[in-house]
Amino acid sequence: MTDILVAGAGPAGLATALLAARAGFDVRVIDPRVGAGGDSSPIDKACGEGLMPGAVAALRSLGVRPAGREFAGIEYADGRRRAVADFPAGPGLGVRRTALSSALLTAVVDAGVPVQAGSVRSVDQDDSGVTVDGQRCRYLIAADGLHSPISRLLALDRPAKGRQRWGQRRHFGVAPWSDRVQVHWSPHGEAYVTPVADDLVGVAVLSSEKVPFAEQLRWFPQIAERVAGSDGGPVRGAGPLRRRTTKRVAGRVLLVGDASGYVDALTGEGVAVSLACAQALVDCLHRGRPQEYEKRWRTASLRYRALTSGVLWASGRPVLRRRIVPTAAALPWVFRGVVGQLAR
Repeated sequence: MTDILVAGAGPAGLATALLAARAGFDVRVIDPRVGAGGDSSPIDKACGEGLMPGAVAALRSLGVRPAGREFAGIEYADGRRRAVADFPAGPGLGVRRTALSSALLTAVVDAGVPVQAGSVRSVDQDDSGVTVDGQRCRYLIAADGLHSPISRLLALDRPAKGRQRWGQRRHFGVAPWSDRVQVHWSPHGEAYVTPVADDLVGVAVLSSEKVPFAEQLRWFPQIAERVAGSDGGPVRGAGPLRRRTTKRVAGRVLLVGDASGYVDALTGEGVAVSLACAQALVDCLHRGRPQEYEKRWRTASLRYRALTSGVLWASGRPVLRRRIVPTAAALPWVFRGVVGQLAR
């Protein structure tokens, strides 16, 4: 019997597997997108690709150092005003999602953890373990993303309240024009420009309007002008972004990463929060107290959920939305304080 089966080879799943292996557990990872031994192409996903300093530090504590481009802070802009705040203790890192996936996958395989292609179709559990498609494990970790099949199998999904939002991302072969992640605001959505290499930027747009990326880019003429004529990679999309679950612990099945619950990508904390929750999960299993993970998850994700929900609420009201950038520019110490919280 395997100690821990991790379903999902995204950052949350791979970090959980790596932490669990180092804690002495026998671990396996399955994901339909990888090959036996983790020898397939790295997994890509639509995301902003900016790692906050806290996420960079957490990855380094795991010995994972993906290639990327450092950025000093965050800049908000609306075409007329801008607000700038640098991180108080070290830079963030713009990292291609494929580079992050590859670095984590290499660390997991080097730790002796098998990574295999596979999907979870059935889950049955009893007092001593979980049977997943006929294979036994002591614990099943659901790290299978926003549309978690395992959560659906166990009836853990809750209806998402409020407006739905989606994200799209594309890369452009131009030199970064800022050493910060720029967040451009329009009445229709937000565009994130992240430097990920010396000759490449990623542009991610978040919006409740489901229209093609090329149309979304026209909402942000300053960005469109910068990337005009440059080679662009494929467009990747994700959503709806809001995800709610009834609980994170269902017997011997524990949820981590986006599968455990997600508010929005607005504040860019997804990877940092997932890594913190992965550490909390493994700590609980190591102490033989998986039931405590629910409380630890709530504590580890509280700041992200509260801050993101607050900004999302304000951004959904046109009068307040128009004031976000002007207020950040007029109250720079407040903006620096918010960015400092995001950096943790």
